[in-house]
Amino acid sequence: MSELLRVDDLKVHFSQRGFSGRKRVIRAVDGVSLSIDTNEALGIIGESGCGKSTTGRAIVHLEDPTEGRISYRGADVTHPDAAARRAFNEKVQFVFQDPMSSLNPRMTVESIIAEPLRAFGAWDRVTGPARVVELLERVGLPAQFASRYPHEFSGGQRQRIGIARALALDPELLVLDEPVSALDVSVQAQVLNLLMDLRRQQGLAYIMISHDLDVIRHVTDRIAVMYLGVVVETGPADEVLDHPLHPYTAALVSATPPSSPDEHRERIRLQGELPSASNPPSGCRFRTRCWRATEVCAEVVPPLEPVGDGRSRACHHPLDLGMPTIRTESAA
Repeated sequence: MSELLRVDDLKVHFSQRGFSGRKRVIRAVDGVSLSIDTNEALGIIGESGCGKSTTGRAIVHLEDPTEGRISYRGADVTHPDAAARRAFNEKVQFVFQDPMSSLNPRMTVESIIAEPLRAFGAWDRVTGPARVVELLERVGLPAQFASRYPHEFSGGQRQRIGIARALALDPELLVLDEPVSALDVSVQAQVLNLLMDLRRQQGLAYIMISHDLDVIRHVTDRIAVMYLGVVVETGPADEVLDHPLHPYTAALVSATPPSSPDEHRERIRLQGELPSASNPPSGCRFRTRCWRATEVCAEVVPPLEPVGDGRSRACHHPLDLGMPTIRTESAA
């Protein structure tokens, strides 16, 4: 596989005025580096407010990067001109979290799916309707849905319509922001299976942003764990979730409900609240909630270092690689 997209030291900062009128800087993303290869599935996980959605939006230029570099197939697309941005948007598409608010309620399904084709000059009045039907069938929806409106569909069907729209230009990469969080569990499975089928059939790569570790384990190859605007751990999905190296990752895993009665998890309860992104702690950002923190954690920012077998972690006191967070106990 070849590298498709790379993000180096990405920062996205927002200016905001508080109640006192004083200006402050929100460091939503503060130095994220990651990459994804062709036909690969990368998961970005973390609790609310960690910067994972802002990272995804910055990748597709829905937010402007403050610093850093985004490259696509080796070409710099951080601040592209109109022509470069158009070419990039043809190959990288975004799927939103809420399928209702992301679909225009006054447009038919055919018009919604045809919109990117029209915008990129790929719409033909003769072959266009057939292309819409083809896209609907690709996501498991019948042709007669083309004449209906978004309010006539369930949440899962609306999300499939959103995915069909994203596929209209035959992209190489999808960035999906919590695409199943608003759906029932049974419908979640249908949408996730659809994404995996599309990946197998079309060689599609995708970045899945989610707080649901079970979803991420099921549909991704690798994981990047974010905390307060930075990446703290990366690696193969199963290895990171079964043998986390960073204390924060271990805490996330421990909070996930067991998948079977024989599975035992040692619950790690973090102290305190997530610090403000406008005033992050010195040194390691997780130190104010970490039970392993020492003086060095307050003084030195831990770099994201490789530790072999495609894994990396940013921690002065990482967990033992041989110590699983999840244990399966034999029935008595």
